[in-house]
Amino acid sequence: MPGSALAAIAIGELVGVGPKSRLLFADLGIENAADLLDDFPFRYDDLREPISVQALRSGTQNPGEVNMLGRVVSVQERRVRGLEIVDVRAQDETGTFAARWIGRRRFVYGRFREGMRIFVRGRVERTLAEPIVNVAQYRILGESEQYRGEMVPIYRASKDLPSRKIAAVVRKNLPRMLAGAGDDVIPEGLARERGFPPQLQAYRAAHAPSDPQEARVARERFAFAEFFVRAMGAQLRRAERERSHDAAALRSSPALLADFERSLPFALTNAQRRAIGEIWSDMARDVPMNRLLQGDVGSGKTLVAAAAVLLATRNGYQSALMAPTEILASQHRDKLVPLLLPLQITIEYVSGSQRLSERRAAIGRIGSGEARLAIGTHALLTESVEFKTLGLAIIDEQHRFGVEHRARLRAKGSAPHTLHMTATPIPRTLAQSLYADLDESKLDEMPPGRMPVQTFAVREARRERAFAFVRANVARGGQAYVVAPAIEEGESGAASAVAVYEELAGSVLSDLRVGLVHGRLAPREKEAVMARVRAGEIDVLVATTVIEVGVDIPNANVMVVLDANRYGLAQLHQLRGRVGRGAAESFCVLVYPDDRAESERLSILTQSNDGFAIAEADLALRGSGEFAGTAQSGKDDLRFGDIARDFALYVQARQAAEQILAVDPNLRDPGHAALRAALGTSPSSRALLTSS
Repeated sequence: MPGSALAAIAIGELVGVGPKSRLLFADLGIENAADLLDDFPFRYDDLREPISVQALRSGTQNPGEVNMLGRVVSVQERRVRGLEIVDVRAQDETGTFAARWIGRRRFVYGRFREGMRIFVRGRVERTLAEPIVNVAQYRILGESEQYRGEMVPIYRASKDLPSRKIAAVVRKNLPRMLAGAGDDVIPEGLARERGFPPQLQAYRAAHAPSDPQEARVARERFAFAEFFVRAMGAQLRRAERERSHDAAALRSSPALLADFERSLPFALTNAQRRAIGEIWSDMARDVPMNRLLQGDVGSGKTLVAAAAVLLATRNGYQSALMAPTEILASQHRDKLVPLLLPLQITIEYVSGSQRLSERRAAIGRIGSGEARLAIGTHALLTESVEFKTLGLAIIDEQHRFGVEHRARLRAKGSAPHTLHMTATPIPRTLAQSLYADLDESKLDEMPPGRMPVQTFAVREARRERAFAFVRANVARGGQAYVVAPAIEEGESGAASAVAVYEELAGSVLSDLRVGLVHGRLAPREKEAVMARVRAGEIDVLVATTVIEVGVDIPNANVMVVLDANRYGLAQLHQLRGRVGRGAAESFCVLVYPDDRAESERLSILTQSNDGFAIAEADLALRGSGEFAGTAQSGKDDLRFGDIARDFALYVQARQAAEQILAVDPNLRDPGHAALRAALGTSPSSRALLTSS
């Protein structure tokens, strides 16, 4: 891993980087020499071996780009409407081929003559006469010069900073950068055991490999190092928690679960009973619980949270439930009040939009201990909110809160047990890496009577038919959502909620009661709109993804999602979960542009209502880097590895971390010094060490 000295060298200080290119590098996120050293090529053009004409003719598949070597037989040059067109026929020992240059300012006009030896690389076209290579790269060879091909690195580039410029800067500065590469986080014995080359050799191989295998091994080495540091951070955090015995051990009586279930208007599912058992078992220890409860839309996470609150209350402790939005927090309040009040558990609600007098009264009852459960948004984190005996912290949609926010809530008690909840099913691979220091409970069973949502994907040309379907549904007594990705027009060309609202309310559905809600409305305005929807005073609600979680309107049974191609599958599944919450048959219509081949991707949603299966499919399509942005707070800082693609490598790195900690739990061995230092600088590992 690059040392701190290398990070102190600004990109503008490197050879070949002037004031203009310094800014262009910065646009790519490369601001210093350490960034450049870790900016590996995303592929390589293999110019090592030319292919013969005979081999090209005998192949059955289109080979894409090829390398060819031959002697010029003829040259034809012409200019057509400002384009330079140069056709060169060349011959090797097995036949003839054509090399073609087309474009403006290709700088090849007049460069070739008969008898000259040339090397060309480009995409090949098969013709009856001879293969034609549309040349991307070429080199003129001397008469006795032996062809020496190479692996050409191709870097992530921009219009004004091409890959060849980046490669030139790397080549000129590589010796200096290698000298400051810093210590290796992989202990020498582990690197040797896995057959990895030394770190400096691996860096050189990543930027200037001699063959594809050398480049592959180098990238694998650095991906392993990333996974190793991340896994080590998670293991240290878990070990630290296990050493802590300052949490309250909350005991349950044998009859408590039966009493709780008798108070409910319906029976618990087996998955809910299992999750409650796991949570209560954790809370019975004096080690702080740190558990993630994940479940699909409608699987009953709130009910499981209520059971955790019940156990804390029966042991004399208060609970706090923090949600990221007022809509979601108020939804929890509305669900938990009828569940917990019959059990004599008093609830207070705290939000930023409350009247000052209401808020002061709520804070007073929380501080005195009269309120056994406090539900709120970030407002719970203010200094004025104090708890008398906080023993349980529940954080809903926990990936929407930063590490600091979660830590501040827990700091309002003395080592409270913590239950994280998410309605976004997380693929197994991500759960075991992003949340490696959390225990996991999964609700993989739906309550009886919950009907699957019928889902259809249609092109934009049929959008009016979707709105006609909305009208027919309202006529039968239902309500509907219409979701747009943008608030106003001009935002990335996406469908605008404001424009759609004006279209529907003004003409298409003007005889219906149409409402609008989005993230820029004040909390009081949003709550007022949602109250009208709950009261049945709005037939069709036009919204952005502000309704993605926490909105529970049983009478809403149709959803139309415009520009569905702009969402990931997991997010579309979450949106779809806003319907199908009542007894009526429910439908979701996904509308995508006519000119986009989205039907295959969206068909996954039309065929499945299993959120975990959909999340796995989404991960496979999008990759872990993009998916992680919706599954955790902040950007995934992996540069070399991809959890979805390299999960087996992650598991190996985690096993290596466990083995090292088994013999050196505090990383005191001098050979682990670089690893210990990396744990303090890696964003993901630092977050794990701070808290999850």
